[in-house]
Amino acid sequence: MVRRPGMTSAIGRSKRAFCAVALCAFSLASCNKSDEQKAAPPPPVVKVAEAVQRDVPIVVEAIGQTRGNTEIEISARVEGFLETMDFKEGSFVKKGQRLYTIDSRPFRAALAQAQAGLAQAQAELVRKHQDVKRYEPLVAKNAVSVQEFETAVAEEKAQQSAVAAAQANAQKAQVELSYTTVNAPDDGLIGTTEAHPGTLVGGVTKPMLTQISKIDPIHVRFSISEREYMFYARMREARDSAGAGVDAGTDGGARDPVAAKTGARGAEFELTFADGSVHPHKGTLVFVDRNVDAKTGTIRLEASFPNPEGIVRPGQYARVRTSVSTKKDAVLVSERSVQELQGIFNIAVVKADDTVELRPIKPAERIGGLVVVESGVKPGERVVVEGLQRLRPGIKVKAQTVPIEDVATPAGGPSAPVPAASAPSPAASGG
Repeated sequence: MVRRPGMTSAIGRSKRAFCAVALCAFSLASCNKSDEQKAAPPPPVVKVAEAVQRDVPIVVEAIGQTRGNTEIEISARVEGFLETMDFKEGSFVKKGQRLYTIDSRPFRAALAQAQAGLAQAQAELVRKHQDVKRYEPLVAKNAVSVQEFETAVAEEKAQQSAVAAAQANAQKAQVELSYTTVNAPDDGLIGTTEAHPGTLVGGVTKPMLTQISKIDPIHVRFSISEREYMFYARMREARDSAGAGVDAGTDGGARDPVAAKTGARGAEFELTFADGSVHPHKGTLVFVDRNVDAKTGTIRLEASFPNPEGIVRPGQYARVRTSVSTKKDAVLVSERSVQELQGIFNIAVVKADDTVELRPIKPAERIGGLVVVESGVKPGERVVVEGLQRLRPGIKVKAQTVPIEDVATPAGGPSAPVPAASAPSPAASGG
């Protein structure tokens, strides 16, 4: 073959170009392989807590408001100008202690007038009676007609009625005069006064002057929701059907689901205040309303607590709770691990090979920061409590186990058990 001039150089250039392309392709392949190695992220780190099995108490808890066991509104029973206020606001008063005085001069005058009218009616009755006595022997002698005698007798009876009316007027005037002194009807803690000396009180509207509360024992009024009522009523029914009914006393409480729910009259209630302190005395249920409030969908209850120190005052908001039963061998997971979507509850479980499995569960009661799970998880299984947002089914993770107690208490301190899936949270109302 005859090589033409310049052919050798062209072939050389082709070889160099091919080598350059091959080298570039090899470099790109190496770079892609290195990038792939760098792009593979490490397994995400998640915190897990093992599901535990233990006996847990099922309790009722609600927010209530304290009130006196007796609330007495003090009002003026007669109209007049207030003269004196004879007590210290916010102090304890005794039964019969004078609280207010009202200007009594008009009432003294009314009493004097009524007594004068009574005296006049009594004098007239004496005269009418003398007429009857005088006519009686004359009728027998025909000296006085029978008609005149009968008229005298009728007038005497009419005057007797007039005397009775005058006596009633005098008694009324005496009672109204007594109302000008307002005394404490019972022992208790008195509040602020709504009227001061010089104020016209006891008008048509009869505004309240002040209020007395008997605070030993102190009462706490609270409400539970209708759904929660039904939840515990069914729980009570199921327990009775299993032969594990609780005696609620001899007052019929065993047949009342609400009374049974709260342990009826024999249950011990605990009272916790806004600062987290616990009342040193246990309380008992004293009142269950007859009906569910149609406006709020709640039913009202009232518990009584000894208050010998007088520390608890009416109007305080407090948390009441009482145990209704104990669930044996309950499986619990952290409340933080439970996710809800359209009424379906799920948890993420880390299996033995460190892969994640999403499971539907059936939650029951919530015990503080823990949730009782009726199905979907077994004791000892690792449940994700932190890092749920980065997980998907089948992903491999690096699990860090933490004690369930460390993630069991929600922010703000421990809370008492309330129904989770089967029933709503307790109503937080009082009044």
